[in-house]
Amino acid sequence: MAGDNQLILEKVCKQYGRDIVAVENFTQSFDASSYVCLLGPSGCGKTTTLRMIAGHETVSSGDITLDGVSICKLPPAKRGTAMMFQSYALFPHLTVRDNVAFSLKMKKVDKAERHRKADELLDMVDMQGFADRLPEQLSGGQQQRVALARALITEPAILLLDEPLSALDPFLRIRMRSELARLQKKLGITFIHVTHSQDEALALADTIVLMNDARIEQSGSPHQVFNAPQTEFVARFMGGHNVLDMEGNKFALRTDKTRVLPAAAGTQQNTSWQQHKTGIVSYVEYLGRSVELTVSGDDFADVTASLTDEEFNLAPCQPGDSVGIGWNENDLHALS
Repeated sequence: MAGDNQLILEKVCKQYGRDIVAVENFTQSFDASSYVCLLGPSGCGKTTTLRMIAGHETVSSGDITLDGVSICKLPPAKRGTAMMFQSYALFPHLTVRDNVAFSLKMKKVDKAERHRKADELLDMVDMQGFADRLPEQLSGGQQQRVALARALITEPAILLLDEPLSALDPFLRIRMRSELARLQKKLGITFIHVTHSQDEALALADTIVLMNDARIEQSGSPHQVFNAPQTEFVARFMGGHNVLDMEGNKFALRTDKTRVLPAAAGTQQNTSWQQHKTGIVSYVEYLGRSVELTVSGDDFADVTASLTDEEFNLAPCQPGDSVGIGWNENDLHALS
């Protein structure tokens, strides 16, 4: 039963002309007060879906309801949503305070009240000392905080974020990730966040909706999507998995559950590991806390094993070494 600002998309499609299908039969409910990540490669339809929720794109067919009421025909300002754009889209000639207060000015809210509200939001995003600056005087991370405050000032039921971290450097991206999570919990509103970053989605989301070629490929909690991929696409896109073809059936195997064995060890060394393939180490990548080995064989595609640096140092190997690839049968996950 819809209620409490639950958002539901039912068989939503977006088509351009006769031939271009951007989103096809998108059906998904978004729990109120949850953090949702729409994840997928470029061109999969995730941003188009976000824009249809916002009202910046029309829906070709299907319905979008919020709290049980269809919002498809409502203008963006009447939907109970707010959108934070990838470019931040701050007005260069307005101060930070006036940027944040802009939507209230359009609603004819008096200056004192809209500035009070803007200052309250700037305090929430830790930008209270920058209210009188212009956007060009801010760093990328500071501009993002201002854009976030501007989106929140209308007190939306749902905040829509279009790749909000993509313009930031890696260190700041991780820091702002935690800030977004903190704000979402504090505000108690639904965040729907578009990203192409698997790490970002895994770190932030209560629910991941993974899209591929205009459709939902799989949705669920980060744990479900990562540990129980339903298709080969999900396993490969989420990363951290090998896809093994065994007698015509495909299986996902986490790289950290894949082990490298001396080529002649067989199963005698440890009965819990099954050695099924022998190959040649083609690449060794040191990642600090882990080491990734890529093993190639004549009869199988590249297989990657993620080892702790401690495990690697116990039996180091180099490109060109002959090794066995082992795993526990219980760690194989069947793909459809």
